Amino acid sequence: MRRLFSLLMICLLATPVSAAEDQSALLKKAETYLNGITTMQARFVQVNADGGSHEGELFLSRPGKMRLVYDPPTKMLMVADGKFLIYVDQEMNDVSHIDLNDTPAGLLLKANMSFTDPAVQLLGVKQGPGTLEITAAQTKEPSAGKLTFVFNEAPFELKQWRVIDAQNKEVRVTLQNPRVGVKLESKLFSYDTRKEKSDRD
Repeated sequence: MRRLFSLLMICLLATPVSAAEDQSALLKKAETYLNGITTMQARFVQVNADGGSHEGELFLSRPGKMRLVYDPPTKMLMVADGKFLIYVDQEMNDVSHIDLNDTPAGLLLKANMSFTDPAVQLLGVKQGPGTLEITAAQTKEPSAGKLTFVFNEAPFELKQWRVIDAQNKEVRVTLQNPRVGVKLESKLFSYDTRKEKSDRD
């Protein structure tokens, strides 16, 4: 009986170790994929917490740069210029600048993404049928929100990300036909109020 109990305890103690090793391999796989992206262009569909949806074009250049151009009639623009995440409400003529490292989006655009980085707070790893989900936040500003990366397993690629903001509202962005390694003009990742207004007019 004592021997049986000892064997049972060994099995129970071994399970978390194996799970930890599996999780480490999954995280490394995701890190390798993300760090292999220099540029990306894709169509996207964004679904907001209220159920409203928008479509548009995504341009991404790691590290630090991204542009989301929304299709009409949505009068909105989002630009990450390497330092700030810039939200542009074109209808209200309002522009907001937030330090990129204070936002969940900063995780996607990090120069060297590592889930063991002290600046990254790993919140969860979930493997489903054909998918891998990894949730993280900025250690510096965890209250600013969290980001869940959603990967397809075959082929392994970023399919979607979900952001839960400081108000606990979720925004889901799904990528369509992503193209990696494309040539992108640097001007996509800068925001000049006067030029943008001139282009719209």
